[in-house]
Amino acid sequence: MTAFLHRRPRRRIPLAMTAAICLAALVGGCSGTTAAGSGTSMSGTTTRAAAERRGGSDLQTDYETVIKNVLPSVVQIETGSDLGSGIVYDGQGHIVTNAHVVDKQRAFTVTVANSEQPLKASLVASYPQQDLAVIKLDSVPGGLRAAKFGDTTQVAVGQIVLAMGSPLGLSGSVTQGIVSAVGRTVSEGSEGGGTGATIANMVQTSAAINPGNSGGALVNLNGEVIGIPTLAATDQQLGNGAAPGIGFAIPVSMVKTVADQIIKNGRVTDSGRAALGITGRTVLNADLQPSGVAVVATAKGGAAAGAGIRAGDVITKLGGAPVTTIESLSEELAADRPGQKVKVTYSRSGTAKTVEVTLGKA
Repeated sequence: MTAFLHRRPRRRIPLAMTAAICLAALVGGCSGTTAAGSGTSMSGTTTRAAAERRGGSDLQTDYETVIKNVLPSVVQIETGSDLGSGIVYDGQGHIVTNAHVVDKQRAFTVTVANSEQPLKASLVASYPQQDLAVIKLDSVPGGLRAAKFGDTTQVAVGQIVLAMGSPLGLSGSVTQGIVSAVGRTVSEGSEGGGTGATIANMVQTSAAINPGNSGGALVNLNGEVIGIPTLAATDQQLGNGAAPGIGFAIPVSMVKTVADQIIKNGRVTDSGRAALGITGRTVLNADLQPSGVAVVATAKGGAAAGAGIRAGDVITKLGGAPVTTIESLSEELAADRPGQKVKVTYSRSGTAKTVEVTLGKA
């Protein structure tokens, strides 16, 4: 399924608004330092006793325990006048976030739960194809707490989840919802600093995802990160504003795959993403409707070239699925794996042809 999406980016905050937002954070008890400090000072027994005094249920106690355990691992990332979120990945000071949060910056200011002073951090590497990046604290504070990362195969529709981050600049904020669907393939816009990535197997959630949540944590009630909130769907009837209750998170399996390679090698060496090995563009038919992808060039030794596809051909199907735009081709490829064999239908000088292609690596 394809969703038309609006990127939920790092939050841009005009300087004139900073004081007002800080005041809102203090009044609401949502500043990163205050929320994390209060949470980490409460033992599990104290939390449960407080919930019982309020007549709270076991579910409320679960919420409070998860927040107490996970929120100290969620940080705020500042790049000039922009704000986003991140997750402490390990005890060495590595932080995973979205590529669109770091954008083209290489130096950052990070606010962590156990430090009163903002810390400096530097970019390790960014992987825009999957909208993921890793930065590293220049100096690691004592007691830095890494998050616990879960298992994508255990994520199921209906699970209760919490989204943690810095929406609208309010650090240490938490929203709740459920996993609404799994296995979504969605595309991110390239305007306004977006990466234009097409990402497979995303987790759909009803937990609110607002500007500034990007790069934060989507967490289950076991206190495990199961995804990184990245996108929210748009509604044309709302003037392309965010559609309430429809957000998407990059699955934890991809987060760990990319982060581990960046930390070990300084870059992604095996993306696991399939590729045709072409440069293409969308073509229109006589009615000015998208009707396929014209091959502008093929990569030497690439999958398409090896199957005899050449510049000037127009791809119309991939594995039986219609291909009308370059975006739809990317979305179909996102669900495939390198080495997989697929049938590609294309038109050459008005004649339809079908060949079997062994997909390469992106």
